[in-house]
Amino acid sequence: MKHFFKFVLLALVLAIGACSNATRFEGEGGGSVGGSGAAGTSVPADGSASDPMSSAFFQQAVGDRVLFAVGQSTLSADAEIALNAQAGWLNKNSDFRALIEGHADERGTREYNLALGARRANAVKEYLISRGVSAKRLQIVSFGKERPIEICSEESCYAKNRRAVTVLSGALTG
Repeated sequence: MKHFFKFVLLALVLAIGACSNATRFEGEGGGSVGGSGAAGTSVPADGSASDPMSSAFFQQAVGDRVLFAVGQSTLSADAEIALNAQAGWLNKNSDFRALIEGHADERGTREYNLALGARRANAVKEYLISRGVSAKRLQIVSFGKERPIEICSEESCYAKNRRAVTVLSGALTG
């Protein structure tokens, strides 16, 4: 029980910190998407989805999210396929950093879902690291059930909300 309380407290601190910092990566030398690259090149803000070095390509062609089963943070075979593609893209485009957002559906308490979102985000982070992406380029945050993409009381909505999303940020410097 003591460890559970500490974990819940940590998850709440992470969530509060994430909510209070809407410009997650700005001011850390890299700016946000659309900032300058490490070599002084511009990172496309709304780069065409046909440009394989753009964040739009990553989001649309590679895929920026993986889905989870109810109450689970283990990666499915489909999730591993998607994360292999993400890792390949991130390894080829080393100027980008990523924030991995963990999400849950609306069922369960806020605390439970924040902890579950953190486990989901961490599972994605650890998988990407195992595929060669530098841990220095990856951060995680849990939003629990606070940022649904679908709102309804049907399994089809719940399934879309049980996810981890890889959000790209501008260039890594330093």
